[in-house]
Amino acid sequence: MKNYLFIFLLTMAFGIMCGCAGDGDVNARFDTKEEILARIKPPVIPQRSFLITDFGGVGDGVTNSKPAFDKAMAASEEAGGGRIVVPAGDYFMEGPIHFVSNTDLHLAEGARLFFSSEPAHYLPVVPTSWEGTLLYNYSPFIYAYQCENIAITGSGVIDGEASDTWQLWREIQRESQLLSRQMNNDQVPVAQRIFGDGHYLRPHLIQFYDCRNILVEDVKIEDSPFWCLHLLMCQNVTVRGIRFDAQNKNNDGIDPEYSEDVLIENVVFNNADDNVAIKAGRDLEGRTIGRSTKNIIVRNCKLLGLHGIVIGSEMAAGVHNVFVENCEAIGYLKRGLYIKSNPDRGGEISNIFFRNVKLDKVEDAFFITSFYHQEGKGHVTHIHNIFVEDVYCREATAAGIVIHGFPEKKVHNIHFTNVTIEQAQIAFDLQEARNIILEDVSIGGQAGPPSWVQ
Repeated sequence: MKNYLFIFLLTMAFGIMCGCAGDGDVNARFDTKEEILARIKPPVIPQRSFLITDFGGVGDGVTNSKPAFDKAMAASEEAGGGRIVVPAGDYFMEGPIHFVSNTDLHLAEGARLFFSSEPAHYLPVVPTSWEGTLLYNYSPFIYAYQCENIAITGSGVIDGEASDTWQLWREIQRESQLLSRQMNNDQVPVAQRIFGDGHYLRPHLIQFYDCRNILVEDVKIEDSPFWCLHLLMCQNVTVRGIRFDAQNKNNDGIDPEYSEDVLIENVVFNNADDNVAIKAGRDLEGRTIGRSTKNIIVRNCKLLGLHGIVIGSEMAAGVHNVFVENCEAIGYLKRGLYIKSNPDRGGEISNIFFRNVKLDKVEDAFFITSFYHQEGKGHVTHIHNIFVEDVYCREATAAGIVIHGFPEKKVHNIHFTNVTIEQAQIAFDLQEARNIILEDVSIGGQAGPPSWVQ
């Protein structure tokens, strides 16, 4: 399908050029990947252990072990930190685990935490967020607020048990969802945004809120009620070696939001929604907070689910300096690399690097849209300086490369180098885009030398 005449005309129409042309912010100082990696370090946890069975935890799948975890966390706090060890067994939790600083929750091989589906067990409400809006809601199942030096480690399982219970709330959440967005744009004080009982906003499975020095390593995450691992306003985070089997609606794998210096590596995704979704707040509140998500590295991951690597759509404070490399799809994805925003958001997305990514069968291989869900007005996102290098896709059943900007603010300075898409129904769809650079790009196969036989 590759058509060199088409590419020539595309070059003329959209001003394709070699190099990174010149808005004032193009040359802004951004940290290199090596500088970011040098800052990201796992937390240092004191070398003492608290065995959960010593606090009354019972892995029989029936006994409520929440009081044991509460006591173990209190003991860790009093002692100045340590490792809470959960041996093999099924531990039933009638409510959440709330972290304290300097603590590692270690799930040994064969250990499984699973959680009650009774909403009252997750009250009182706690400070949290929902789809990019800060508010008070049911507690996430595992929750850390304003903690430092914290970890979840071990090869055990964290199971939300949500598919037959919490998941059903998605059909009745709309009124509360719209109310949260209205409160955001009406600047209702966060302390007055009280949800929880009488509302239907599903809690996160794991949320770290305003925390620093975090490690999540090796555990398996299943059956979440909503987003699986939400990093909200966090700094210095390492997520590595974890596994997902999360098939409910909105089961994003990892969502960094208003966060910086985050390393995500060697993760095996299997999610019914975005594998990684990099966010930075919604609408007026996000623009007002102005805390961009930046310095994110995603590498050596296996991708499977709805979308592979995503930026947005809640990204009003901006997303910068994202490095995605050496990742590979291990099955179908609807979209491989996806950047999405709309004119309700505003903000800026810049300095995004995709390198050495292998996709199998997708609907769309690479997609940028400034008009997500075809809604919004007044605050168009500035999307520019995106670099896509050494990317392979076997088949795109819809489109290979799609870039949809906005008339008032075109998407620009997008570089494709050494990109191969073996099959695609549509090769390119570029609208309201400029300075789209193509170098060694093949979509739909390669043309041979020109025929000389008449």
